[in-house]
Amino acid sequence: MKNKIKTHSGAKKRFKLTKTGKAKFRRTNRIHRLTQKATKRKRSSRANRYADKSNIAEIKALLPYK
Repeated sequence: MKNKIKTHSGAKKRFKLTKTGKAKFRRTNRIHRLTQKATKRKRSSRANRYADKSNIAEIKALLPYK
């Protein structure tokens, strides 16, 4: 029987894998001190982002059971 692989703690907090195999993540700088940030900057970071296809294999290796 093979050993289980541990899920990377940092990756599980930052990425969610979609049904199609993309890695979805949230933009940074949206937690505090929002009054001094430009509205355009806050609005652009509101939408979900997807990791580049060149990084998908590495992210999936960090999240073996997702």
